[in-house]
Amino acid sequence: MKKVLLAAVFLAGFSFSYAQEAKAGVDPKEDKDLMTWYHKDFGTSKVYGVNTENAYKFLESKGLKPKTVVVGVLDSGVQVDHPGLVNNLWSNPNEVPNNGKDDDGNGYIDDIHGWNFIGGKNGDIDIDNMEVTRVVAKYKSVFEGDDSAKNKANQAKMPEEFAMYMKAKDIFSKKSIEAKQSFQMYTMINDAIPTMVKLLNGKPVTPETVAAIKPADQKDAMALQVLNQVSTSDEFKGKSAAEFEKAMKGQMKEALDYFGPQEKQYNLDYDPRKEIVGDNYDDYSEKSYGNNHYEGPDAEHGTHVAGIIAGLPNGKTIQYGVASKVAKIMTVRTVPNGDERDKDVANAIRYAVDNGAKILNMSFGKPVSPGKNVVWDAFKYAQDKGVLLVKAAGNENEDVAEHLAYPTNFKNVTDEAPFVNNVLVVGASTNKNDALRASFSNYNKKMVNVFAPGEEIYSTVPHNEYKYLQGTSMASPVVAGAAAVLLAYMPNLKPNQIIESLVKTSNASTTNQFGDYSQAGGVIDLKKAAEYAYTNFYNGKSSAGKKAEKSVKKTVKK
Repeated sequence: MKKVLLAAVFLAGFSFSYAQEAKAGVDPKEDKDLMTWYHKDFGTSKVYGVNTENAYKFLESKGLKPKTVVVGVLDSGVQVDHPGLVNNLWSNPNEVPNNGKDDDGNGYIDDIHGWNFIGGKNGDIDIDNMEVTRVVAKYKSVFEGDDSAKNKANQAKMPEEFAMYMKAKDIFSKKSIEAKQSFQMYTMINDAIPTMVKLLNGKPVTPETVAAIKPADQKDAMALQVLNQVSTSDEFKGKSAAEFEKAMKGQMKEALDYFGPQEKQYNLDYDPRKEIVGDNYDDYSEKSYGNNHYEGPDAEHGTHVAGIIAGLPNGKTIQYGVASKVAKIMTVRTVPNGDERDKDVANAIRYAVDNGAKILNMSFGKPVSPGKNVVWDAFKYAQDKGVLLVKAAGNENEDVAEHLAYPTNFKNVTDEAPFVNNVLVVGASTNKNDALRASFSNYNKKMVNVFAPGEEIYSTVPHNEYKYLQGTSMASPVVAGAAAVLLAYMPNLKPNQIIESLVKTSNASTTNQFGDYSQAGGVIDLKKAAEYAYTNFYNGKSSAGKKAEKSVKKTVKK
């Protein structure tokens, strides 16, 4: 799912477009310290950044020369000509631009910077269903049709599908109602903004101002109720009436942009796939579909992710990605405004792997996965090719062992270890030491490997702009960028060695049980990870590997 968080939950004191901890009197969009906080060195700043610059200094001090690492961004699309990204975009060396031919014979025409698996000759998918909607639509007549005897027979014959259907039905029933109610609520608040401004009568938003307002009718009373709620929040308190109006309109736009599409996302009869993409969706073996529209209708999420990995300073904007010195971004459009489809995820992984990406960032997830086996096969394919997959843990504030977020590297939550060794799952941390786990971040001691900065992250967005966003979607590319740095300077590192280096060197914290939320029990530190990898795995040889090598030689001599 592309849009997992939004500014509209301001009623709970949450703001996504603007930072909450900006310096007094400093606009977050001008606060250069806040813009780059996630790069900080915890040892000197006591802020849980990832120690980016010191990692580069250490690796260069060893005389290591970096090789470019291609990072696949499987996401909503990327603005490939963004000034902060354009110089760090991967270009297919075997494809002639815009000649309408498949020059390299990979099945994809003019795939210069990547591919779009959710588009076709008739355009590009913007809004798509949630996966639970697709599951309910497909199986409702199978398991709960008019013939009760046939229903029972099908339930007995397809127990796994039936269990998935019942889970999807439960989620669909709850979420579709919540979405409708939320859209109605935010529409009412949005419509009440002019009334709120009128009631303020030019005065600033303060509890005292609001307390003195006497509503004349029910319309005023409803507007006053909202003013009461926001008058004590940091987002609105003290703002002039004009500033309040602008901020409120911005918040409500994000809310309505989020909940508006859900009318289609939870519509059992809505299916844009056939008309736009034109593939046989049920044929998982089909690979040659899509187009080369790298950006798509809404590339905010993917462009932000790409900037976190490899953004470059642009003019007065100092934002830069963790791997800005060594990485190139391959964009593989996979995620619509809704849930990604398993067929597209599997094909996106294989495309990126086959075209040279060594690290893939996957900032998406969903609660059910009809084609999970196809995705798992792609995971295994990536492992066999030595490719690291970095995945966001999810933003539901849940234990992922109790609420699976597909795609997952555990086939069963009871398994002691994942079925592949090349997947790195990332939770989101903050710049607040006493509340280090972001309130939205999923967690689990076994199934989440590390945490990384994922709140108040400043990065590139479409229209050549920059924005603060937050989510495990932002934490994952921080780690993907860190992994790219390690691999650039030590190309022989294997995915499991990169994972071990990041896990074992994370800066630990036990405050508020943070140590129990991931395998690492802390936030990654790229410099420490570089030191660990250099000491233990440089040239791809660990102490255990050397022992094994000696053992093999002895056996051969005998």
